[in-house]
Amino acid sequence: MDWGSLHTILGGVNKHSTSIGKIWLTVLFIFRIMILVVAAERVWGDEQDDFVCNTLQPGCKNVCYDHFFPISHIRLWALQLIFVSTPALLVAMHVAYRRHEKKRQFRKGDRKCEYKDIEEIRKQRFHIEGSLWWTYTSSIFFRLIFEAVFMYAFYFMYDGFRMPRLMKCNAWPCPNTVDCFVSRPTEKTVFTIFMIAVSSICILLNVAELCYLLAKFFLRRSKRAGNPKHHPNHENKEETKQNEMNELISDSCQNTVTGFSGS
Repeated sequence: MDWGSLHTILGGVNKHSTSIGKIWLTVLFIFRIMILVVAAERVWGDEQDDFVCNTLQPGCKNVCYDHFFPISHIRLWALQLIFVSTPALLVAMHVAYRRHEKKRQFRKGDRKCEYKDIEEIRKQRFHIEGSLWWTYTSSIFFRLIFEAVFMYAFYFMYDGFRMPRLMKCNAWPCPNTVDCFVSRPTEKTVFTIFMIAVSSICILLNVAELCYLLAKFFLRRSKRAGNPKHHPNHENKEETKQNEMNELISDSCQNTVTGFSGS
């Protein structure tokens, strides 16, 4: 699997992310993808070959292995990382669309376009507001759902996060209940707990970033609500009062001038 291409795509999104989002992306690549590629694949490389059962019955070993491991840990983690990273691509597509629109305005010579050249548009950092805020927040929400679903699926499939040393299997075509042994169960348990712990940290970072964006959104709305410039009715009332005051002052000035001229 080419994880470098994924890093290139998500690296472009990282420029427009919050500080918490940048921390999440760092944890994702260093403590999940790198660990998965460098170490975990070697630990689980001999998974099926070294799965030994004390029987010579043809097919019994394969059936027992399929029963206890319906999907490999490595493949499940790889699938989880792909699903968790996919929502960030929504942000990448949104940013690419906005850049395309700005480039189109620049080529047409639109006066609203404030950029000098195409390179300046490519280097621009978009603030998380407006429609981009909704896209970015939705991506975090989907990341949280995918993380939680995969953690539950992992616990449900393997009956916990601990790798047992001995497994008893009585599935057909095994002649009776046979004992099956897993290679390096302690090392696999350590890796499993580590990956689950890092996944939990990513969930906490996603929750913190989501709360930060929501707090910032409502704070911005409250400031706009408290600003009189954003209330046209209030502004019209102030203008009406000012006009009435100007009329009273002008009337009083005219009466005073008339009184002096009459005397």
